[in-house]
Amino acid sequence: MSTNLASQLREKTAKSHSMAENVSFVKSFLSGVIDKNSYRKLVANLYFVYSSIEEEMKKNKDHPAIKPIYFPALERKQSLEKDLSFYYSYNWKEEIQPSLATTVYVDRIHLIGTNQPELLVAHAYTRYLGDLSGGQILKKIAQNAMNLNSSEGTQFYTFENINDEKIFKNKYREALNSLPLSQDNIEQIIAEANISFNLNMKIFQELNTSFLRILVMLLINNFNKLRNRYKKEIVV
Repeated sequence: MSTNLASQLREKTAKSHSMAENVSFVKSFLSGVIDKNSYRKLVANLYFVYSSIEEEMKKNKDHPAIKPIYFPALERKQSLEKDLSFYYSYNWKEEIQPSLATTVYVDRIHLIGTNQPELLVAHAYTRYLGDLSGGQILKKIAQNAMNLNSSEGTQFYTFENINDEKIFKNKYREALNSLPLSQDNIEQIIAEANISFNLNMKIFQELNTSFLRILVMLLINNFNKLRNRYKKEIVV
C-alpha cells in the first residue's frame, strides 16, 4: 500500500523550500554571482552536514524506514572531499570548521539518528532529491561564474554511480511511498522535512554577509569604470 509520502513531502514543504531559495545567497548564486570564498565555505559546511547524514544512515541502514531508501550511490562525502581539496589544498581538514548554523544542523542529525531514525528520511529527501534535481544546472552556473575548468571544484554535483538521474529519482520516490509508516510517522517526517529546509536556510543566511560585501564591491567597481570612461570622454 502506497503512503504517497513523496507527493506529500513535496506539497507540504513547498513554502519552506521557497523560503530557502529566496535567501540572498541562493538568489545571487542562481543569477550567476558567486564569490569563491563564500562558495568554499558552503562546500565545507555541506561536508559536515553530509558526513553526519551518511554516518547516521549507514548506522541505521537496517531500520525498516531507512533500508528501502538507503542508496550508497547518493553519498556526497567523498565528492565533497575532492572539492575541498581543490579549494583549500591538501591540508583542507585543518582549514575548515562547521559554522554555528551547521553545528546546529549536525547536532540535529545525530540526535534523531540515535532517538528517531525514521526522521532521517526527511533529511535524506531534502538534500539528495534536491541535489539530483538541480545539480547539473547549479554545476554549470558555478563553473561559469568562477571560471572553473572541467569538474574541478564541482564534484559535489556529479553522481558517478547513477546513470540516469530521472529514472533514479522515480525509483527513490517509489521507495519513499513504500515505507512502512503510520500516519503519525508521516506527519513527523513532513514536519522534520520543514525543519531541514529551515536548517539549510540558516546556513545560507550566514553566507549573506560576505556575499553582500562582494555585491557592493562589484557595484563600486562598475561605478568606477563608468566614471573613468566618462572622464575620458570629457578629455576627448
